Amino acid sequence: MKQNIREICKTLRLAYVADVYEKISFENPEQFLYGVLDEELKLRENAKINRLMKKAKFLDKKSLHTYEWTEQIRFPPHLTKEELCSLKFIENRQNIVLVGSPGTGKTHLATGLGRKACERGYEVRFYRIAHLVEELEQALHNHRLSVFRKRMEKVDLVILDEMGYLPFSKEGAELLFQIISEFYEQKSVIITSNLEFSQWNKIFTDSRLTAALVDRLIHHAHIISFHGESYRLSHALSKRN
Repeated sequence: MKQNIREICKTLRLAYVADVYEKISFENPEQFLYGVLDEELKLRENAKINRLMKKAKFLDKKSLHTYEWTEQIRFPPHLTKEELCSLKFIENRQNIVLVGSPGTGKTHLATGLGRKACERGYEVRFYRIAHLVEELEQALHNHRLSVFRKRMEKVDLVILDEMGYLPFSKEGAELLFQIISEFYEQKSVIITSNLEFSQWNKIFTDSRLTAALVDRLIHHAHIISFHGESYRLSHALSKRN
């Protein structure tokens, strides 16, 4: 009988019912049926979230639950912490720009927002910008840039981490500009950077390209600035004392 149940569940594409039905307590048939289907739904949702997390390729498991909101974080007047964490910016296809010194929590916040987006069912991709540029250059040289663009079509949120640590080649800068331009008003982008916009000319070789890129990023963006000392440095110094 158990094997027959498994075969029927397989035919009906019920991935979990055969594994959980014996564990469902019930007082009547309706309650049992509800319990089985509810468990199937919950497990499907958990599996979907796990798939989205894996596809996002986060570098760590940092979340909003472990994030420390401090006075070092300066929000624009029109945005609150609660509004940011509601993820309405994704629904509205707006961008988030996190600017400040290294080690002040920008990547942690970006990752936490990305993980919450996955939990809400959004498609997310996380890139260190230097790695993204390398991938774009390789895709161009292998005539697979269209394949990369195709993969990004269903993505809702793109996180671009560490803008400003390494300068780009002219080709890399132009490819990055093209991709971000394609995201414009189609997807939400979170960018972390240790440089103010006025300093982005240090990493892009063309000042006109830099101006056009910044214009697209900030047109529908919430800019959050981070001040103070590095958390990592402070933690390391405290351990030495």
